[in-house]
Amino acid sequence: MARRRREEEHENHERWLVSYADFMTLLFAFFVVMYAVSRVDNKRIVQATESIRWAMHFSGTGGTGALPLFDGPPSEGGGPALEAGTSMRQEHRGIELLRKRIERRVRPFVMERRPVPVVSVLVEGRRLTVRLAATEFFDPGQAALRPQALALLDAIAVEIVPLERPLRVEGHTDETPVGSGGRWMSNWELSATRAATVVGYLEQAHAARPALLAAVGLGSAHPLSTDATPEAHERNRRVELVLELDPHDELLGASAAER
Repeated sequence: MARRRREEEHENHERWLVSYADFMTLLFAFFVVMYAVSRVDNKRIVQATESIRWAMHFSGTGGTGALPLFDGPPSEGGGPALEAGTSMRQEHRGIELLRKRIERRVRPFVMERRPVPVVSVLVEGRRLTVRLAATEFFDPGQAALRPQALALLDAIAVEIVPLERPLRVEGHTDETPVGSGGRWMSNWELSATRAATVVGYLEQAHAARPALLAAVGLGSAHPLSTDATPEAHERNRRVELVLELDPHDELLGASAAER
């Protein structure tokens, strides 16, 4: 039998080219993804997100700037990320000015410090919320505005109604049942009626446009505190005036006398 000759295995000196080609392909894909992300329009994403939250009555935790995932410039701008951040701060400057004006107007009515503030003004992105303690505006179990609270509501209305922006008034209660045999069948009905009362007052006393107003009763479904204390219950009983603002609206930076 003829002896088989084992051929020496040929050593492949070009094997590194395969790994190098894979690396170059991945590197190219990485730069394509980075370029695509840099062209995302922050402004449109923020607007779409806030529109969805508004329609779903979702408060969220949000922020006051651009989405953290996309720090690059908007697609039509092309400027550096620093310029985009500066533009965003300038946009929200008007909303901050409005918040401070409302706080100055209500300060004479709420000089006394309390565990639960009578009025709180909150800014979340382009949303401004004026939170009213229900105990100051309504008697227990009632939906009629207390006469002594009207001046405070007027002070708020003169700042927000002229903006002519969509205004949603939300009524909230604590989890205490309304009781059988009373006027209200549930906290849903009580909270909705209180919200409708505030909307009606803004329309009649301040000529707010009905097409921009909405009254929503949320009962005890969205508490600020889950503690079973009197202070927590008082904090949860509230009415909130929620506005979605346009940062480019010149009226935001103008006082009521200048409008």
